[in-house]
Amino acid sequence: MKKIVLTLSVMMLLTSCVSKKQYAALEAKNKETQDLLNTCTVKLNSCLEEKAGLKASVDGLREQNTHLISQSKDMTVLTTKGAENIEKALESIKEKDLKISRMQDALTKKDSVTLAVVTSLKSVVGLNDEDIEINVDKGVVFISISDKMLFKSGSYNVTDKAKGVLEKVAKVVNDKPDFECMVEGHTDNIPYNGKGDLVDNWDLSVKRSTSIIRVLSEQLGVNPAQLIAAGRSSFVPLVANDTPENRAKNRRTRIYVLPKIDQFYEMVEKEMKKQQ
Repeated sequence: MKKIVLTLSVMMLLTSCVSKKQYAALEAKNKETQDLLNTCTVKLNSCLEEKAGLKASVDGLREQNTHLISQSKDMTVLTTKGAENIEKALESIKEKDLKISRMQDALTKKDSVTLAVVTSLKSVVGLNDEDIEINVDKGVVFISISDKMLFKSGSYNVTDKAKGVLEKVAKVVNDKPDFECMVEGHTDNIPYNGKGDLVDNWDLSVKRSTSIIRVLSEQLGVNPAQLIAAGRSSFVPLVANDTPENRAKNRRTRIYVLPKIDQFYEMVEKEMKKQQ
């Protein structure tokens, strides 16, 4: 009992020691401190939220940077492959251009040979006769001789007048041992009505070709291996077979002087091999 009374007395004494004014000041200070704490808490939460947002942004940027680096590596690989493909394409184009150039060179040489043959024939034959034509057809040199100069009507026996022209042709062919000489006979469209072993214009055109070949080889010294016999009958006319004059134009013999085809291709092939 005495202890209780003593405790109450002390409390009353302490209470009486703090004035109301001081207590109010302490209350105000406590409230100010509490407000400041609340403000700091709000700012802290705001900073934490901002930090979380910045962290998310940084993570996003890192991921984007990683993706860009990966893309950059892929682009580098693609660029390298693209450069290699372009290089290969350019190399292929270069090779093709070189092939074309070699082919053109070979063709130019062939054209030069053709021109030389034409010049030789014109200088050797040296005839100003409408029944003889020296020209180039599709890159091939030919001498076209009217049949009235070579043969009598319906015959395949070579006339003496024709032998003079054939001597000059033989001279050119003999000077070109690497060339071939194709003799091609042509007729008009009038059916052959002669006697003997000949059946039709096919026979007549070929027989006239072989007759000229025999003169060239047996009498004028042309190598038979250079000679080719051919007959076209009436199926490759120069003009329509509708008048006697036109039929006369179609009755003709063409003598082609040309490089051997296999030798020409060998020449091209050699040029192609040089580039390799």
